[in-house]
Amino acid sequence: MEFLESLNQSLFLLINADPAASPWRIQAALLAANALILLLPGVMAAAWLWGNEAQRELMLKALASIAVALGASYLCGVLWPHPRPFAIGLGHAFFPHKPTASFPSNHTIIIATFAFALILDRQRAAWGWLALAAAALVGTSRVYLGVHFPLDIAGGLLLAPVAAAITIPLWRRAGAPLTAAAQGLYRKALALPIARGWIRA
Repeated sequence: MEFLESLNQSLFLLINADPAASPWRIQAALLAANALILLLPGVMAAAWLWGNEAQRELMLKALASIAVALGASYLCGVLWPHPRPFAIGLGHAFFPHKPTASFPSNHTIIIATFAFALILDRQRAAWGWLALAAAALVGTSRVYLGVHFPLDIAGGLLLAPVAAAITIPLWRRAGAPLTAAAQGLYRKALALPIARGWIRA
């Protein structure tokens, strides 16, 4: 464990930005670290509003996978609480962050779990690999900006496919009725825009 922690800190110091880093690099990293994840709800909403039933079921399955992943992440934080770099005075942090448990990175695990839900679906695998690349970019940016260790990102990337795989057999049992119920609520709640053709029924 000491070797792993030493490696973790050494890798962090290699990646973490220096205060002398150019402002455009810091701004680009901030955009990737904090704003890229905001695209995910928009993508999922668009797939639901203008997608077919298969796409809607996939979005719900991805959402369920993310819930499983975040549950696992919470347990990791409780059972193996690890401080963030700035909490132990290591490196440089470029934006304020609460000193919550560092392992694993929730930003990484959310995007990566969504990615693996698409990859395991196979029909949307190409989009899944693209989302996985985005997850790696977000994670690396958060290390660069000093709020995560590299192993936090690796942990998120490893937990994500496990969460997505665990959800598959559960979804085979409950997915169809859940999708049907969600679509029924959606059609009632948004009957007017559906009737006007703004979104898909």
